[in-house]
Amino acid sequence: MNEDIRIHSWPCSYYMDTSKQWVSGRLSLTPVAIKFTADKTGELLVNFHLSCISEIKKESSNLIFSSLTILEKNTKHWFSSLRPSRNVVFNILEHFWREQLLSSQGAGAEASALQSTKGKELTGLLTGSQKRLEDTAKVLHYQGEQFDNIMKGLNKIEGDMDIADRLLTELESPSWWPFSSKLWKAPLELKPKETATVSDSKNQEGIIIRIPVIITHRTDSNVKPGKLTLFASGLEISDCNSQVIHRFESKDVDDIRVHTPYEISVRQRFIGKPDTSYRLLSAKMPEAIPVLEMQFSKKIQFLEDALGFAGARKSPQVDMGTSIWQAATGLLGGVVQPSSPLGGKEGVDNDQVQLQKHEKISQEEAKELRQILKKLKGLALETEAELERQDEALDSITTTVDRATLNIDKQNRRIKKLT
Repeated sequence: MNEDIRIHSWPCSYYMDTSKQWVSGRLSLTPVAIKFTADKTGELLVNFHLSCISEIKKESSNLIFSSLTILEKNTKHWFSSLRPSRNVVFNILEHFWREQLLSSQGAGAEASALQSTKGKELTGLLTGSQKRLEDTAKVLHYQGEQFDNIMKGLNKIEGDMDIADRLLTELESPSWWPFSSKLWKAPLELKPKETATVSDSKNQEGIIIRIPVIITHRTDSNVKPGKLTLFASGLEISDCNSQVIHRFESKDVDDIRVHTPYEISVRQRFIGKPDTSYRLLSAKMPEAIPVLEMQFSKKIQFLEDALGFAGARKSPQVDMGTSIWQAATGLLGGVVQPSSPLGGKEGVDNDQVQLQKHEKISQEEAKELRQILKKLKGLALETEAELERQDEALDSITTTVDRATLNIDKQNRRIKKLT
């Protein structure tokens, strides 16, 4: 992710301690830093890392009203005249600051990252791939349950149509037909059995991902912290106390706009009344967007500032995933058993060259990578099997629906004759 991308910027004034005066300009937030640029000169007056912040407070005094202070190491920065409001800026800055401290890319991780080994890099990349594949498997599992419920419903419809067919046969038969009573009794006996087969439709739904967000509803001045929870069947927006603000089922979502890799908006349209729309901002949004893209592929739209993020994920990442897999397996084979053959001579030579270029990974890292690769392989096989099963289920549903349509048309014609 590009660390220079601008997440948000606000017009405000900054107090210059050296000249004892206020300077108007723009306060900008990037994924890892806070910046302030003067309007008149275009000079960058403030630029520090989020991990360097000790405290963010809302303060005021006799001379400075409605101000926001940021304590960076031993320096206190004062910002005032914040638009649209001080509360909006405070909530967003505090959210990204806290998430930066909690994430592995904080100050401590930044120092250790310089000493990270190739094994740690591969572990991180493969762990991310495993998480995405697990999310995909959850969505596919839910879709499979929906297909199963559809098949149960269609089977019940077919059973009801068989009963209707028997009733129509009874009505069509002459009054002297000796088996009429049996035909009338059959459906009455079968009816309870059919209703008994209806299963509980609501299984407990698993959470795919849950992230902290800053929620904006309609007006920019009304923002509050909360949570976004993604299920296989939709998404849910709740406040900090886990009270549900709004839940969107998959069918209710009309469009999702990705404004930046960190900000999206979800909308449900209505005729004759205002749309239901929420704008969500989060430092963890890049983790949720791939799941949203998978669930709402036809409804999601990447706007201009997010097109680079979408392109980087779609095209190069496929090749990157392949190269990561090859690099991981190659390095594992070369490090754990450097002298053993990995295939042909060319393969051995290439692996040795790669190992000379990159530092070797430890036995513990190799063991961890092997476990992740094993899980990835298992998940990939399960996902492939589930996709094949769903294809078969879809074909079966299509055939059953066609057969039911023909039977309904036939029974309609028989009813017309009787009337």
